Amino acid sequence: MHWKPFLILQIAAFFLNLLSNAYADEKWTIKKFKSVSYAIVSGEVQSEDKLGFFISNEDNCKKVWQTFSFLTFEQPGDIKQLLHKHLPIKLNGNELTAKVEEILPHSRGYKIIFSLGEFPIGEYVQYLYDFYGVEKKFEIEIIDGIDFKVKKYFDIPINNWKLENLAPSITRATKLCLDINQTKS
Repeated sequence: MHWKPFLILQIAAFFLNLLSNAYADEKWTIKKFKSVSYAIVSGEVQSEDKLGFFISNEDNCKKVWQTFSFLTFEQPGDIKQLLHKHLPIKLNGNELTAKVEEILPHSRGYKIIFSLGEFPIGEYVQYLYDFYGVEKKFEIEIIDGIDFKVKKYFDIPINNWKLENLAPSITRATKLCLDINQTKS
């Protein structure tokens, strides 16, 4: 990541936490904050779980950082040891890992924010559009791994998000990002 990861992480954590009461009807929230624009949608299983796409003007609005969050009411004493670890997940049944970027106290539990990485916007949105078109779902399940038992940390380890409006939402977020660049000029 070429731009300030700490700033982006804090902004992501703030907005994923702030938007925790949105409804799960594929209503996208598209806004800008400082040097970042974003598009966020709520989960279908648990609406407080968010799928976020963050775009920074520091790389000329050409990359997107994809995050997701899971709310958990499990409260193991060692939950903070998950920070910065790559946990095993399944994305539509395909095994990969996601990095734990932040662990925030939330209500009677925690909001865990994960990163799937940073990608070139155009290619990634097209990939997700094609992927979602074939699969008809975007489902993430946190799964057991080496020295990691999902049930210890997550009471609901699975969620899915609707992505029918992904492309127009990312387009709007990109325009907001470009506006940031123009304002700075």
